[in-house]
Amino acid sequence: MRSRNSDYDVLIVGAGPIGLACAIEARKRGFSYLTVEKGCLVNSIFHFPVNMTFFSTADRLELGEVPFISQGSKPTRSEALNYYRRVVEALRLNVKTYERVLDVKGKKGEFYVRTEKAVYGAKTVILATGFYDHPNLLNIPGEDLPIVKHYYDDPHLYAFKKVAVIGAGNSAVQAALETLRCSAQVTMIIREPNLSEKIKYWIKPDIENRIKEGAITAYFNSVVKRIEEEKIDVQTPKGDLQLNNDFVLALTGYHPDYSFLEKLGIEISRDETKSPFFNEKNFETNRKGIFLAGVVCGGMETARWLIENSREHAVRIFDFLANDF
Repeated sequence: MRSRNSDYDVLIVGAGPIGLACAIEARKRGFSYLTVEKGCLVNSIFHFPVNMTFFSTADRLELGEVPFISQGSKPTRSEALNYYRRVVEALRLNVKTYERVLDVKGKKGEFYVRTEKAVYGAKTVILATGFYDHPNLLNIPGEDLPIVKHYYDDPHLYAFKKVAVIGAGNSAVQAALETLRCSAQVTMIIREPNLSEKIKYWIKPDIENRIKEGAITAYFNSVVKRIEEEKIDVQTPKGDLQLNNDFVLALTGYHPDYSFLEKLGIEISRDETKSPFFNEKNFETNRKGIFLAGVVCGGMETARWLIENSREHAVRIFDFLANDF
């Protein structure tokens, strides 16, 4: 493993949109920097459903004054992948993919960032690690079966099959509607008494009407208690049910990599938000010299920060660093 002492002013962990926004600010202000990503470029977006359309318009997703042109009013996953790849190429950003960060030792001004491939020296570290790689598990028997998926991919996979969708948010609703239209028999199991109020406004009437007409069967105030190869056990207000089933899409949300944050010494709040500690003015954590950026700042409140309202994190961090170095 190579050792590189004090190679960079800033090392950025994560090459999602906000990690790239931090790289752009570093480049613009003359800081030496490196962005390291455990997967592919904008790894979370790559793992979004293949037919996903963003809620935000293209201009709210732009970085570095590189125009984002989409065919529709809101860009698709494919258009976003092409756009962020073009940003990296156009601005010649220094990004290494498929290189997971394992640990950060040292102190402000003298950090040593150990990855799977090397050790990099850096004066400052920015964690833009998101949350999408860590699903909220059900912790029930059978959750580890191959028929259970915590990520929705392509509706064609479920054609003519019985599909149980667990959840009531945008991902769950999208999965239920798209698999229905690929000739799946869809059942939704929803812990809450209603669908989420945060469902995209153009989708909500569709899912409500499909449930009302019986095209999708929905069990509210209900939970799945056990998963087997061809059936699931569901606890409902009217009693326990056993439903025949082929696939389970457990779309129950995601959370930051708390084990990694805690390993680095980042304090986590003890309330239900489990938010990492950071200074709201400059996004510095309790470990001096390590900053947070992007959706990781929200902890369990994963809808608090989006691409469009967390691009500013990069600006505020580097405004501070410009005066601190």
